[in-house]
Amino acid sequence: MKAGSVILASFQQADGRRKMRPALVLCEMPKYNDSLLCGISSQLHQYVEGFDEIISEQDVDFTTSGLVKSSLIRLGFLAVLPEKEIVGIIGSISADRHRRLLDTLSNYFQRLSKNNS
Repeated sequence: MKAGSVILASFQQADGRRKMRPALVLCEMPKYNDSLLCGISSQLHQYVEGFDEIISEQDVDFTTSGLVKSSLIRLGFLAVLPEKEIVGIIGSISADRHRRLLDTLSNYFQRLSKNNS
């Protein structure tokens, strides 16, 4: 699965039920064709400033994303899924947005590491 792709996959919810939802492929994990994904939600009120990112109808990559309305790319909602659990690709985000999201996540983990040293 290509990094930067917006896909549909079935995710387990807090109540244990599964829900089909869009997600972003952050990267492919080594060896087993699993993908590190972050969930995408239309619930913009869940936005975590300085961490998540909103993709809106005015953004240049919104049309290519395959999303139907402004949505929240939730870096705090991570999952690793095998390729067989991904229903399909609906679009993609820009390389710049993808890089920015990876940098945000990487910087967060680096800060955690420094704080725990």
